[in-house]
Parts: sequence; structure tokens; C-alpha cells
Amino acid sequence: MPAPLAGVLFDVDGTLVDSTYFHTLAWWHAFRRFDHDVRMNAIHRCIGMGGDKLVDSLLGPERDRSQDQEVMDTHAAVFSTFWPHLRAFDGARGLLARSRDAGLKVVLASSAREQDLGALRAALGADEVVDAATSSADAEESKPAPDILVAALKAAGLEASEVLFVGDAVWDVQAAAALGITTVGVASGGYSGAELTDAGAAEVFDSPRDLLDGFEGSLIGKRLRA
Repeated sequence: MPAPLAGVLFDVDGTLVDSTYFHTLAWWHAFRRFDHDVRMNAIHRCIGMGGDKLVDSLLGPERDRSQDQEVMDTHAAVFSTFWPHLRAFDGARGLLARSRDAGLKVVLASSAREQDLGALRAALGADEVVDAATSSADAEESKPAPDILVAALKAAGLEASEVLFVGDAVWDVQAAAALGITTVGVASGGYSGAELTDAGAAEVFDSPRDLLDGFEGSLIGKRLRA
């Protein structure tokens, strides 16, 4: 029987905030700056990985690795120009508040850069119900490695057995599975429900709003009543 539910870890980019396609465009500009012709749809399929792994996956082992940091820095610079346009998904704030009202710790298990996390949190406007948050500085290895979730658990004083994870990407599901954490998927970042289920998500909702509306019947609600 699973341990009583004590908290929920939430991915932020693409899960709570509509940022996936801004990241896609920012990576496209970064690659073009260094004459790498990478299709946007290929970039999109890697969003949710850590930047180092995304570059490695899309450019391959034969690239000039001396440019990697400049490519990632360019992505960061271009993405920052989109900060004013970031918007929380409908229902995202309510979902965090509903989880907190249920007595759960609410943890933003984000692997965004610290500067980007500030912009994402401003878009969410829900700091009053957030117990802890992480950034890329808290993880040695990026997703799909589980380091950021380990850091999130530590920040909130939680164990893997007493949390669920809410994420939008197959890389989120893989990272959580490495720690034995069950993922509730939301298909708000561009991955389909079928892809998230195939990756191992226990259930999938179309959006944060749908998860909020179905909170009582979701795994979160069921674990609360267990």
C-alpha cells in the first residue's frame, strides 16, 4: 500500500506555464546563429531535456563541442526576450492552491535557470502556495536524469514514496520513474496523452484546468483518501 500522500512535485515549463514553443523558437535561433539547420519539430521533441542533452541529441557527437556553451547561452538570451509574454495555463494557479488547501506540500520541481524561474514564477503568481522550488543550479545532471527531483524532495523534506509528480514531457516521466515516483501527465506542452502514457504516466489530463476540475477523481485525490 502506498505511503500517505504528503506533497506534489510540479514541473513548470510546459506544465504550468505556456513556454514550450518559446523555448523551441529560442533554440532554433541559437542553432541558426552557429549555422546549424535544425528543424523546429525536431527541437520540440527534445524540449524538457536539459540543455546539454538537447544539444547533444540534436547536433550529434561529431559537432564542434567548443560551441556548445555559446549555443546554450544564445538560447537563454533569446528566451529571456519572451519573458513578458509568458502566461500561466488556465487552472495552473488553482491547481497549486487546491493541492495546498488539501494539506499537501507544493513543490516547483523546475530545472529552469534561476533567472528564467523568476519569470516563470511571476507568470504563475502563486508564490503564496508554493512551499519550495528548484532551479538548474540544484542538479548536477539534467533530465531525464532524476537529479532535479532529488533536489526538490530534499528542499521540501519529502520522500519519493509520499509524493506524486505532475509533468508534461516524456523526460519528466522518465526522471520520476527512476525514483519510483508516479507521474500524472498533462498534455499541455505538446506531447500527446498517448506518448505520456507509453512513457509510463499513470494517468493523463489534457491541461492543468482539466486536472483541477477532476482533482477528486485524479490520483492526487485518490491518494489523499487512501
